[in-house]
Amino acid sequence: MITLLHRLPSGDVELTELDASGRALGAAVVVADDDWIDEVRRREAATAPRWAWDDTPRWHPRLLAAGVEVGRCLDLRLCHVILRGSAATVGSELHGAPRGPWDVPQSAPVATDALVVVEPESLPDPLAELRRQRAAVESSPGRAGLELLLAAESTGALVAAEMHEAGVPWSTEVHDRLLTELLGPRPAAGQRPLAMQHELDRVRAALDDPQLNPDSPADLVRSLRRAGIVVSSTRQWELQQHEHPAIEPLLRYKKLQRLLVANGWSWLDQWVRGGRFRPEYVPGGVVTGRWASSGGGALQLPKAVRAAVVADPGHVLVVADVAQLEPRVLAGLARDGAMAAAGAGDLYEGIVRSGAVATRQEAKGAMLGAMYGATRGESGRLLPRLARAFPRAMALVEEAARTGEQGGVVSTLLGRSSPRPGDAAARDAFPPETAGPPVDGDARAWGRFTRNFVVQGTAAEWALCWLGVLRRRLRAREAAGEGRARLVFFLHDEVVVQAPDDLADAVADDVREAAVEAGRLLFGEAPLTFPLTVEVVRDYGQAG
Repeated sequence: MITLLHRLPSGDVELTELDASGRALGAAVVVADDDWIDEVRRREAATAPRWAWDDTPRWHPRLLAAGVEVGRCLDLRLCHVILRGSAATVGSELHGAPRGPWDVPQSAPVATDALVVVEPESLPDPLAELRRQRAAVESSPGRAGLELLLAAESTGALVAAEMHEAGVPWSTEVHDRLLTELLGPRPAAGQRPLAMQHELDRVRAALDDPQLNPDSPADLVRSLRRAGIVVSSTRQWELQQHEHPAIEPLLRYKKLQRLLVANGWSWLDQWVRGGRFRPEYVPGGVVTGRWASSGGGALQLPKAVRAAVVADPGHVLVVADVAQLEPRVLAGLARDGAMAAAGAGDLYEGIVRSGAVATRQEAKGAMLGAMYGATRGESGRLLPRLARAFPRAMALVEEAARTGEQGGVVSTLLGRSSPRPGDAAARDAFPPETAGPPVDGDARAWGRFTRNFVVQGTAAEWALCWLGVLRRRLRAREAAGEGRARLVFFLHDEVVVQAPDDLADAVADDVREAAVEAGRLLFGEAPLTFPLTVEVVRDYGQAG
């Protein structure tokens, strides 16, 4: 059963019970704005329906603030984006429909000491939208995959809101100490930290340029060229090609600068409140299905400050990450038994044992080249060896690349499809921090994009299933009175759960078993393994 929540122009909330196809099972119920949360609480406890609403950030934060966590939902906006672009919905009313309000991402809640929720106007006619979506799914030859994908995507939206509400436990004292150790004491406004100034002094002396502004790429390139260092940019990889006394201190300066800008004292002042960092996740923010972040840099949390993530008293952090997720997903997509067998342990060591390459580093480079389209250099030289050892896997990515080069669409295992070249509307889905699809007219570059799309997108689907299964297991333990463990951080193939001390081992088992179940959901009984590194620590910096 589905229960649709819809805010009326009056401000009241309408609840409509529907069957799986979106047909009403009775008259809608209208409750006042002050009462809808209690009504959701009652129905969740009585029947645990699958809730449907226009956009999770509009509804779930208010429920969480009132102590209500729903088990399941359909996020109509996220589902709309998938179904509108999926090759599995061709012929439906939704497929290829003009972009509109349903395609526009909504803002995440603002991280403050007291939760403030701004209720924007509801998206238009959610009941009609739900029925269009159900018709598209039910008529699709890929229905089973789409059903799982929509459920996983929507559950991911619940998890994102819950992690924002829970927050990452963060010690401002530890963070300040880490910054002081690396940068020196907090400087006055407009001044550089001592460690950065020390490296800058060395750079200026080596370049004989006492007025050099290292934060201006144009000034820095001119100064380097005057010293005989011919560069076209200040990127790390290009600087590393040169031997000069200025290079090493310059690289150290740039590294410290990145830390200061991304996670320095200003970041600490802005993003950590009441001992919590509350990232603003954007589920489905990348066109492959990966999450993005609209603030706080949650997806780029450097190891230099991870020790500031300190578990609350009486709790530990259960940190888990999956090894070589994308190559394992490729093996499952291609039904490549040889690659699956190589992944029984460390997949790259397994590739070495297969005889395809001589070293683990070669195996890693060749595999990344296969998935990202590196056809030159060492990776390109090794690709024919991979093709002989793992013909199914290599054929899959090569076919995806050819499809992209010809302007075609590729899809993930569950049915999320890539945009076409020239689809400007689809390209808007790429957040600023990603490279996005290649420029129009570059067929080979678009082929590299589609080659990786099928693998990265299916890996994102596996990760969503992992999150969803783990969330269900943690909720079941809490319902059984065993204790409350909460997901507090997620990064593509890594999760962090805060758990009571006495629940740590059980939660570690849950994390592992959730990975196994996620593999079965996507690949059935295929002989695939998704081995995890699971550590129980007091602070995130102790992991890995």
